Amino acid sequence: MSMKEEFLKEKLISQYGEEFCKKIFDGFKVKRYTTFRVNTLKGDVNSIVSHLQELGFELESVSWYLVAFVSLNKGEEDFYELEEYKDGMIYLQSLSSMLPVLFLEVNPDETILDMTAAPGSKTTQMAMEGKNLCRITACEKNTARFERLKYNTQKQGVKCCTVLKEDARNLDSFFRFDKILLDAPCSGTGTLTYEEIEKSSMLTNKSITKITETQKNLLCKALSLLKPNETMVYSTCSILEEENESVIQYALNHCNCEVVPLTLQDVPLLPTKIKGTLCVLPSDYYEGFFVAKLKKKSSV
Repeated sequence: MSMKEEFLKEKLISQYGEEFCKKIFDGFKVKRYTTFRVNTLKGDVNSIVSHLQELGFELESVSWYLVAFVSLNKGEEDFYELEEYKDGMIYLQSLSSMLPVLFLEVNPDETILDMTAAPGSKTTQMAMEGKNLCRITACEKNTARFERLKYNTQKQGVKCCTVLKEDARNLDSFFRFDKILLDAPCSGTGTLTYEEIEKSSMLTNKSITKITETQKNLLCKALSLLKPNETMVYSTCSILEEENESVIQYALNHCNCEVVPLTLQDVPLLPTKIKGTLCVLPSDYYEGFFVAKLKKKSSV
């Protein structure tokens, strides 16, 4: 066993116990199906699905999201030459990654902040859920990732988004938003394949401590920009308590907020230390993913 694998196993056993640790590593070892959502800003679900099936794609629907599908017999590379993919009618995205936006419950006419938006999977999904009538501010500080974000919003037909090359922590305190999505930078431990464990630069205590400080800063900034009595979603593609429940607990202790309980059917879940938060178990269908919804309390 490599040092990084041993490091990760020790953390997971300490957090979840031996049985769940084994399930997690089983999830790392299986090949995940390619999943996607139909972009209803540019296409009709039934027409696109029918055409893909005519082309030989075996598709499985997803019970909790009518625009999401699993490709049972073809991988990502098989989508790249499709006109539907080139035209932005479909978007390749993990099922777990679709959850935060659904829990945010975007409505038309709302002002929304996407704090760490690149490459744009959730930004474009929010625009779709808001029917291009909400007003999204999407932040990305990294130049290359910012360009990717701009490209994806344009390709997906997003008309309601202002893209900023900015660290969201530096946004003026004058701003106020109806809803905020913080899909925070993280260790990525939920998305690993078994082969990637040894290559990960994040599997050290120093790296995890550093990233959790960033997560806490971003979350507290988000809550400062959120209107009172409104809600935000915090998510990571990590399955480590330090980056998930511990960050949420920090916000509960310091940022005048409360958890809005989430429930989810037909998705494999890991136990969480804070009631109402969710952590998805890695599997052949799902990446490991943590989601929490917070409501900002009225000022005292």
